[in-house]
Amino acid sequence: MSISMQNDTVQASSSSSRPGATADHPSVVAPLSRYESQKKRDWNTFGQYLRNQTPPVSLSQCNFNHVLEFLRYLDQFGKTKVHLHGCIFFGQPDPPAPCTCPLRQAWGSLDALIGRLRAAYEEHGGSPENNPFGTGAIRVYLREVKECQSKARGIPYTKKKKKRSQIKGTHNNSSKSFKQLAS
Repeated sequence: MSISMQNDTVQASSSSSRPGATADHPSVVAPLSRYESQKKRDWNTFGQYLRNQTPPVSLSQCNFNHVLEFLRYLDQFGKTKVHLHGCIFFGQPDPPAPCTCPLRQAWGSLDALIGRLRAAYEEHGGSPENNPFGTGAIRVYLREVKECQSKARGIPYTKKKKKRSQIKGTHNNSSKSFKQLAS
């Protein structure tokens, strides 16, 4: 999803520069998780996007409009075919032939990106109340993208439901064990 490719591996520097490190026992830094690496890449990409604006936008000046512009900018790198209303394949999940409809970022990718950027904003000192990634306008935009892509592809997005039998079974077993212990 990120445009800039950066080296995400955390390399240990010389042992003398690490607190608590000695020549015999250099400290070891664990590599970032996949999620943390992606979050860092996304944050750096968004920061670069703001710096490339004319005039450059500082993070303190950033608002939901900048976030919406960033999401629209990312569409040019998308890989999901979203059929337009006039397309003969509109609403068909598996069109039989190619068409000229645009490629866009998939709704799920945008939703995950916003989640990572929202977390990164707060980790970098931003307050949750002023988080431009968590505003109602962003939620509305994501909902509209989801609905548009669902209609264009003919595939409705549905939430996966938890299986009630597994939850009931676990709950009943634990309550029986508790009752047996109490008597």
